[in-house]
Amino acid sequence: MSDSTDRPARPEDIDEICGSLPETELGTSWGDRPTWKVPRGEKGKGFVLYRMPHKTAVDPETGEMYDDVVVVHTPTEVEKNALVADESTPFFTIDHFKGYSAVLVRQSRLGEISRQELVEVITDAWAAKAPKKLVREHLGE
Repeated sequence: MSDSTDRPARPEDIDEICGSLPETELGTSWGDRPTWKVPRGEKGKGFVLYRMPHKTAVDPETGEMYDDVVVVHTPTEVEKNALVADESTPFFTIDHFKGYSAVLVRQSRLGEISRQELVEVITDAWAAKAPKKLVREHLGE
């Protein structure tokens, strides 16, 4: 089986990666938005959210609302700013998320990063929201 970690990331990788992490489930938040949460059940905290098209995230050329935005939690503002500042990645932020540790990415632009980079960003999001004991068991100290 070939190693697929260095191929470009695809939209379907999001659910594959989220679903492969311990104690995750696809639920909803912000009303009815599909949201990956950890741990499963009532105490679950969202770490990846499929955002509804909104006037706060639009194509600068056409003014059309983006309809494929995913919100990925970041451990801190430092990681958020590093991802957003890196011109080689498709991650961005908007005023609506000022002061909130999360980046946005359009599914149509995921191919600009490798699947492995997406794994790292999503695993960091999971680790920031998962119970500390679970993180230690999965990732070590």
